[in-house]
Amino acid sequence: MRDIIVTLAVFGTLPFILKRPWIGILVWSWLSYMNPHRMAWGFSMSMPFAFMVALATFAGILISREKKEIVWTRETRLLLIFTGWMFVSTIFSWYPGLAWPQWDKVWRIMLMTYMTLMLIRDKDRVHWLVVVIAFSLAFYGVKGGIFVLTGGSADNVRGPGGSFIEDRNSIGLALLMTVPLLWYVRLQLKAAWQRLGLMAMTVLTLIAVIGTHSRGALVGLAAMGGFFLLKARNRFAVLLGAIPVALVVFFVMPPEWFERMHTIETYEDDGSAQGRIYAWGNAIEIANASIFGGGFRAVTGYGGTDSHSNWFGTLGELGWIGLVMFVLLHIFTWMSAAQIIRLSRPHKGLRWAQDLAAMIQVSLIGYMSAGSFLGLQYFDLFYHLIVIIVAVRALVEREADMLVQVAAASPQRRTQGGGGPAPRLGTAPPG
Repeated sequence: MRDIIVTLAVFGTLPFILKRPWIGILVWSWLSYMNPHRMAWGFSMSMPFAFMVALATFAGILISREKKEIVWTRETRLLLIFTGWMFVSTIFSWYPGLAWPQWDKVWRIMLMTYMTLMLIRDKDRVHWLVVVIAFSLAFYGVKGGIFVLTGGSADNVRGPGGSFIEDRNSIGLALLMTVPLLWYVRLQLKAAWQRLGLMAMTVLTLIAVIGTHSRGALVGLAAMGGFFLLKARNRFAVLLGAIPVALVVFFVMPPEWFERMHTIETYEDDGSAQGRIYAWGNAIEIANASIFGGGFRAVTGYGGTDSHSNWFGTLGELGWIGLVMFVLLHIFTWMSAAQIIRLSRPHKGLRWAQDLAAMIQVSLIGYMSAGSFLGLQYFDLFYHLIVIIVAVRALVEREADMLVQVAAASPQRRTQGGGGPAPRLGTAPPG
């Protein structure tokens, strides 16, 4: 039955995607993050749904008369160079049998990332993309949170099988990055019951992060929590939401959870932590030996264990130059988000952009801190956050300039008896 439902849902969207290709980005994101076909047991598990949606999106782009262009900024140019560097590194990879299958996954992510940038061009589309991503991942947050509260606290919350976020560490990082996006959605809602529902989803997702038993996710949660409080518009609501999470930690989680988390302080005696340090040393050796790094999965092939770190994973696979580009992507995205906040702050109509940019910064804090101990350097969400910031920055710069021009013209209009309706915010120009 699940196979039929998922298949009908995907095929049912294809005609709409051909007419409005931006819908294809939403459907592809839903499939990529929620992986609904992974929850079935029959034919749909092997169906290339994402490929079908991507083809329909490309066909829709060719058919549609809508203006299609990529916003070229320092982030998008660097990301293109970074993708090219990945390809060159794969050509010279130390373990081609491991590298090429990973490249086959990564180039598809990068291609759809640029398709996202081409099609998600106005406020409504940006908003719905964030909603789809947040709710797709929050499905596992709500499910995992309920699992912890109903007796599953001794086990690990895990993600969909066969996906980037299958293991507890990966789903912990993904859910951590989702929490600020859920908060952004909550800030845009007007009805009290809707805001209450989003608060419940956020709390359950945080509980699910705790329930992964991932030490890296806990480190990310600690780092993100303080920054979240600084960035949030309603700090009282943030503190209110933290209360049930704290109660779960102290009254629901088993002694084994506390013992595992305590090893963060005593990493010298922990075999897993020592394995990470060993893998990080291997990553440095590989990067020193080759300017291109060892290619995808090189750290695993070289030492028999994954790097368990975005930074060291990138270093071992793409070399020092690749690591520099990866770090710059974080810095540039952060700077653009800060610029969005600065430009939006004086304009009430751009508060949505200020909220989104602030919450993406919080999400990046979670990614950078937890990602120091978890290897998800090619996770779709990070690259989606980059293009969302690029798209929002372009919108905000255009609308902020328009508002300044209108404000400058207002005294002259009043003097001459002129006037007119104020421009409507949050929409892209026709085209």
